[in-house]
Amino acid sequence: MPQQKDIVKIAIQMPGAYPQLIQLDQKKPLSAVIKEVCDGWNLPGSENYALQYADGVQMYITESNRLDIKNGCILRLTKAPGRCAEDLFKGIQSSDAGVRCDSLKELASVSTDVTFAQEFISRDGHLLLVKIVEDSNESNVIMTHTLTGFMELMDHGIVSWENLSSVFIKKIAGFVNAKSTDASIQQVCLDILESMVLSSHSLFLQVKQEITMERLIAHLQVTNQQIQTKAMALLMALLQTAGDSDRKDMFDFLTKKNVRQYIYKNIIHSSGSVQDEMAHYLYVLQSVTLNLQEPRMRTPLDCCSQEQRDILHGLRQAAFETESENSLSHERRRSLCAKEFRKLGFSNNSNPGQDLSRTPPGLLALDTMYYFATRYPDAYSRFVLENSSREDKHECPFARSSIQLTLILCEILRIGEPPSETGSGYHPIFFSQDRLMEELFCVCIQLLNKTWKEMRATQEDFDKVMQVVREQITRTLSSKPTSLELFKNKVNALNYSEILKLRQTERLHQEETLAPPVLELKERLKPELLELIRQQRLNRLCQGTMFRKISSRRRQDKLWYCRLSPNHKMLHYGDVEEDTENPPIETLQEKIPVADIKGLLTGKDCPHMKENKGKQNKEVLDLAFSITYDVEEYSLNFIAPSRTDFCLWTDGLSVLLGREMSSESMRSELEILLSMEIKLRLLDLENVPIPDNAPVVPKPPSNFNFCYDFSQTEQ
Repeated sequence: MPQQKDIVKIAIQMPGAYPQLIQLDQKKPLSAVIKEVCDGWNLPGSENYALQYADGVQMYITESNRLDIKNGCILRLTKAPGRCAEDLFKGIQSSDAGVRCDSLKELASVSTDVTFAQEFISRDGHLLLVKIVEDSNESNVIMTHTLTGFMELMDHGIVSWENLSSVFIKKIAGFVNAKSTDASIQQVCLDILESMVLSSHSLFLQVKQEITMERLIAHLQVTNQQIQTKAMALLMALLQTAGDSDRKDMFDFLTKKNVRQYIYKNIIHSSGSVQDEMAHYLYVLQSVTLNLQEPRMRTPLDCCSQEQRDILHGLRQAAFETESENSLSHERRRSLCAKEFRKLGFSNNSNPGQDLSRTPPGLLALDTMYYFATRYPDAYSRFVLENSSREDKHECPFARSSIQLTLILCEILRIGEPPSETGSGYHPIFFSQDRLMEELFCVCIQLLNKTWKEMRATQEDFDKVMQVVREQITRTLSSKPTSLELFKNKVNALNYSEILKLRQTERLHQEETLAPPVLELKERLKPELLELIRQQRLNRLCQGTMFRKISSRRRQDKLWYCRLSPNHKMLHYGDVEEDTENPPIETLQEKIPVADIKGLLTGKDCPHMKENKGKQNKEVLDLAFSITYDVEEYSLNFIAPSRTDFCLWTDGLSVLLGREMSSESMRSELEILLSMEIKLRLLDLENVPIPDNAPVVPKPPSNFNFCYDFSQTEQ
């Protein structure tokens, strides 16, 4: 007798027949199960049939995935993948265009299943698709189905992209370069080229040679958002795969064509918001562009480099009008230089290059200082001379401040960090401003001098001033300014006194000094408010959240949804399309009983983070969590869309597991609720009568002539 845990109760459907309700024995071979089902419907040749999920992603059931079948699943008896592959292989070669079209359309649909893909590829079906593309004799509809099916087959990684012929690559590039190609064909071709570029450097070189940047940029200027997004995806793949020299050439070309400004005006500014996928590519473009500064950031100043020494002395000479140095003796000239370098704010007067030996920011600090001195010479001279005339203890050291400010900007803009696969936090100002790093520095170094004076700082306050400046920059950038001028106005308005007010407001929410009776009241209120937060977390899990799967190639078509059942007993989940919003719980084909959940893992302890050890950055690790179930043999892995969603889900799952909530969101919300409740309880209501019933709402007035008529002033 099979054990109870090996039995799964399921329903099996077949068109034109009554469903069969069976108890699936997981120990019995799948072929024997299929034979029993076929016998139940008097179907001969059980080897020609297979089981498939009836709902959601209609995946074939195999010996390797059969353990994923849960109680209550609905399966369908259908053609075996080998038989299906054979029929489609023949249909694609039919002389009837209608049969070919129907076969290719079905192929594009069923190729998402890896079992079918293996069968079709084993018959060299992918080569048949390649030949159709190379011959290019079919209609646009047939060609679209062909390319879609090919893309789905290749997506499984069964066949290497490097096996493709140069003729095929030229055809795909030709579809993208052509001006009159069908939009559906161009979308798939852009997708295929992106995968090629990301798969190997040799294919990157071939695609780079075949695709014209002018045509790729033209695709960004169309109204079709899908083509815009896929063109941006290919552009990002080319930029990320290119070497330093090729990448710089491509950026120079993009700059020459004003592509960033076009993106700003027509994608960001005109729409007001962008889709998640496009937001990711804008973030990648920003990240890759800013990372062009990384080599300079990682390189210390070379004291033997005459060019770098000349720049240092150029900074000194631009700040101070001195007599002709050629007429001075060596000792006198050396003494004068040391004095002026000290006034410039260098710690090592005799050898200022030593101040730039730290990496980061390395030579990037020298670049930003020199840019400020040459681009805004009046502001530069005013900064240096103003501080030279102050008392020693109150002067703001230009060089030391510049080096630290450059480092702060590198950290805020994440220069040197590879773009995250899930990142979408781009700065609109990047797309409206060339040389963003240098221009931000020029604004912020003057802000630093202003803040230094507002704080009446001395040399001992240097770190404190830099912390305030970092906060001013971070808070201003978080408001998403769309131009440098807007950033400049906002950051200068956020002066030191405003920072203190903001800190004070935040501190009142976090660190209230309470008297002992109030502390006692606070402790009494906590259980009630914690229960309120628990209910909110469970309600949020019942609403559900859309999660994105991690992919090394592309982000589209990689979405799934998860939600808790209203009775809090079952966790439902399943794959969904991009435009799906709040799918009904019945459409989510997978489910896990809450009673089977054994543990909650976060960060680097998650199985999907261990599998990609060394490839995930801190941003992804901070959003990762997993649940283990069925004696911890299985896990469901998540990457939260945001830190807020991470906190909501980990708190909610903790409640389901009977554990304490521990997220920072919970602590913050608890403090806010406690603060509000305590203030209400401590209101001075002595001698204030509080009625038992709500007051009666008065009758409306007989007329509304007392209302002001704005239409008169508008006229």
